[in-house]
Amino acid sequence: MSHTTAGIHPSARIHDSAIVDPGASIGANVEIGPWSLIGADVEIGEGTVIRSHAVIKGPTTLGRNNQVFQFASIGEDCQDKKYAGEPTRLVVGDNNIFRECCTIHRGTVQDEGVTRIGSDNLFMAYTHVGHDCVIGNGCIFANNASVAGHVKVGDGAILSGMTGVHQFCHIGAYSMCAGGSTIFKDVPAFVMAAGSPAKANGMNFEGMKRRGYSKPVMQSLRKAYKTVYREGLTLEEALERLRSQDHHEPELQLFIESLQNSTRGIVR
Repeated sequence: MSHTTAGIHPSARIHDSAIVDPGASIGANVEIGPWSLIGADVEIGEGTVIRSHAVIKGPTTLGRNNQVFQFASIGEDCQDKKYAGEPTRLVVGDNNIFRECCTIHRGTVQDEGVTRIGSDNLFMAYTHVGHDCVIGNGCIFANNASVAGHVKVGDGAILSGMTGVHQFCHIGAYSMCAGGSTIFKDVPAFVMAAGSPAKANGMNFEGMKRRGYSKPVMQSLRKAYKTVYREGLTLEEALERLRSQDHHEPELQLFIESLQNSTRGIVR
């Protein structure tokens, strides 16, 4: 069905039973299915598909070609008791998939007031992203994976099913958290974490192979991992040793930076 309301592109296809607030902005070739609700101050980018029974509230911006499946709740008020109705935001990039019943909350004024999600991410059924989180690009949240407020997740990270991440933790780029893990500390880039509480369990070398990393790069990362986790050093001692070496690979720099930037200590 076609709508001609101001802010709705004439090519958008919106089911007659959907409720779209006059203050929403709907881009070209957007599809909105039956019984979905689009609130005020919601901007939906070109080519995005909203299936039936989804709820998107604002202030929220969705980029292009996202998919939102039934019963997902995107851009709702956060679950922080300090939240007092301030106009915080959710900003989402392009080509993300939000599966059934996933919940994504806006930010709080106690942080920067924005929850940010990059592009090309997959959020499977019943996943949760809390207030003020920053999610990178190309991440996978498997069923029931949940991150509390203020969590940062780097590019390409994988949170397996039933993973729970404590507030303020950092999940490093291209790391992997095993199913059912409980994360209370930071997970460095490329590291595999498992258990409750989670501990380091090697590096995600299988994932690196799939991404085409060379053997020399993986060997350098393996050596750096042993420095941090196998030689009985404190984190500062391990960092001092890693800094003293001549590192050219950007992947190794990413690993070192994830250690240096840790605020909660790392999984050991």
